[in-house]
Amino acid sequence: MDGAAKERESKGIGGEEELNIFAPSRGTDRPPRRKRASLFLATARAEKERGEGWEGIDRSVVVIRAGSQLCSSLESDRPPRPRAQMVESEGELEAACAAAVLTPPLALEGGLAAELRPANLAQRVLSLFRNVSPGSDLSHFQLPATFNLPKSQLQMYGEGVYCAGVDLLGRCARGKDSLERLTAVVAWSISTTRPPIFGFAPYNPVLGETHHVSRGPLNVLLEQVSHRPPVSALHATDAAGDVRLVWCQSPVPRFHGASIEAAVRGRRQVRLVRHGERYEVDCPNLLIRLLPAPSVEWAGDVRVVCADSGLEAEFSYCRSRSFLGFGGDARCVRGRVFRSAAREETVYEIDGSWDRTVSLKDVATGEVSVLYDAHQAIGNLTTPAVQDHKGVAPSESAVVWGEVSDALLKKDWEKARQAKRRVEDEARTLAKERNDKGEVWTPKHFSLSQNKNGEWECWPLEDSVPPAPIVVPSS
Repeated sequence: MDGAAKERESKGIGGEEELNIFAPSRGTDRPPRRKRASLFLATARAEKERGEGWEGIDRSVVVIRAGSQLCSSLESDRPPRPRAQMVESEGELEAACAAAVLTPPLALEGGLAAELRPANLAQRVLSLFRNVSPGSDLSHFQLPATFNLPKSQLQMYGEGVYCAGVDLLGRCARGKDSLERLTAVVAWSISTTRPPIFGFAPYNPVLGETHHVSRGPLNVLLEQVSHRPPVSALHATDAAGDVRLVWCQSPVPRFHGASIEAAVRGRRQVRLVRHGERYEVDCPNLLIRLLPAPSVEWAGDVRVVCADSGLEAEFSYCRSRSFLGFGGDARCVRGRVFRSAAREETVYEIDGSWDRTVSLKDVATGEVSVLYDAHQAIGNLTTPAVQDHKGVAPSESAVVWGEVSDALLKKDWEKARQAKRRVEDEARTLAKERNDKGEVWTPKHFSLSQNKNGEWECWPLEDSVPPAPIVVPSS
């Protein structure tokens, strides 16, 4: 193991949340190793129930029990662990239950945002950063459970792809020409922008955590491929093989005294296979203003580039002009579409608000059309549900954080704090064991590397994503 890799592994023991779901499967002759049956166990029995908590929120719960030799389809290439290595007694077997909790996605209407309105939230958030210096990297800032959304960042990334009211990805593939397809990719990119909630953040995914969901013919798989720095990978394909998404994202949140800005590094690729086109898509930054007035908004420039067609789009998430610099609409989107060979010649103008409508104006003809309608795309979104109980992987986000999310939904803050601490302690223990043995954790579903500029790159090990045990029901 090289020095840099060993250093990254050793740092994992001091992080907030890191977990080894399975031992390295490549680059070592050691047999697969599964640890800690109390949290991550093969699926034997599952049930779906409706629970109470966070009044008005429907949630799906699937209970995963230990002791089964059944492995999920994503784990089928690994032999099951002997029962004796999993638990020492029936009492431990019963104590090893974990709940997979699926909660509503962030949408324009209802859902989690409608329930998260605690008193004195701004003061509580400000108190968190009392001892944090401006310029500090907050990637591993230890956030109390009371400030967490009941879901992982992996789920948030995934929901931006599989939770949508209209099939914008399919529209990309169905475009009749390159211009129509590029503008469709722009519309899809805007649809991944979801309403953030001030004062709340998802869990930091643990190492090896996965999230696997299907919506119709679209199958989406995510994996946390690195903990320090945090790197998440996404692979999505449709059944027809027309669309393929590959993401490699690493958030870098920094504290600036009166605000926090989270920049998302990495690449998002959209491949329209039938047309032989690949689109590189950026992501806006998340800006959290603490003073003078608490707020949270998307900000920054986004580029959509297709080298194969020679077309590009540039647009900005920005505030509208306001009197003396105060107020204004923080959800504006403005930009243009042009050809790479003639950058000064605008083909289309982009203008609107990402939470309402965004229009497209043909500069040559003056014709204006609707590029994106937020209420159709992200107005009322359906909560995913478990369809194949036995197929749920023990590394699934909703299983890993199930106990924490269940406690948050019930507003049992002490139980949530203890459950979160157990996940964190498990991560540190497993990271220390790997470090002591000189092992380097290897992702199961993606390759991970750094390019000459130090940027992280991920690529899926399989050409397509299989159907998932968790699905988004048709509305």
